[in-house]
Amino acid sequence: MIRYLRLYLHFLAFSFSRAMEFRFDFFFRIAMDMVYYGINIGFYVVLFNHTSAIGGWNESQMLLFVAGFLVVDAINMTVFANNLWVLPDYINKGELDYYLLRPVSALFILSLRDFAANSFVNLIAAFGLLIYALVQYEGTLTVGGVILFLLMLGVGAILRYLLRMCFLIPSFWLHSGRGFDMLFFQLNRFIERPHRIFTGFMRILLTSVLPFSVMASFPAALVIDGFSMGLFIHFIAVTVGFSIFVGWFWKKGIRAYSSASS
Repeated sequence: MIRYLRLYLHFLAFSFSRAMEFRFDFFFRIAMDMVYYGINIGFYVVLFNHTSAIGGWNESQMLLFVAGFLVVDAINMTVFANNLWVLPDYINKGELDYYLLRPVSALFILSLRDFAANSFVNLIAAFGLLIYALVQYEGTLTVGGVILFLLMLGVGAILRYLLRMCFLIPSFWLHSGRGFDMLFFQLNRFIERPHRIFTGFMRILLTSVLPFSVMASFPAALVIDGFSMGLFIHFIAVTVGFSIFVGWFWKKGIRAYSSASS
């Protein structure tokens, strides 16, 4: 564990050093993410000009949800996104050999080696919005509830990473994984919608099979609607289930991998 922590600290130092070498790109990406945040907040502001509730949640409750999914998105953009974007190319060009031969987990390096320093600034901004949403929240908040909310948002970010891996690993068998990647980003938009607005088959699909709608919505629901053991267990079970599946799926992909020397 200590060895992995030291390795990750080296990843962080290198990533920040490299980001400062390309300052225009650094600040441009910050601005781009800020526009994304503004669009999402503005979208719900417009909706609440025409309604008093969405899925039973009022404006202050929805702001808490919006801030939550922006934090989940910012964590993934900061920690995982740069790494996973190039993974299909490494697979198809036989460039995984370098990582598979390292004396540490290849999946650890491939998932975490590139820390997006520019997105880290936006992660701070997203947490700032979350603090604002908590301060102006009209309901009752407890310290334990807020801590649970923050921890579950972290787990939600991990679940999003796991789902992304499910759409990337097929690259071991396909010439290009871009089709699956595009499908992922279309489905990823369901993170931006509370699970309460879906019913029937769509709710089952988006909370169990392709659980995009639980990553930020379930943590928010446990704060807004009160703690539900069933909701909490569902959230953890889905995350653990996908962790096991991704581990198995990754090993299957590695066995099918054709290296550059084969």
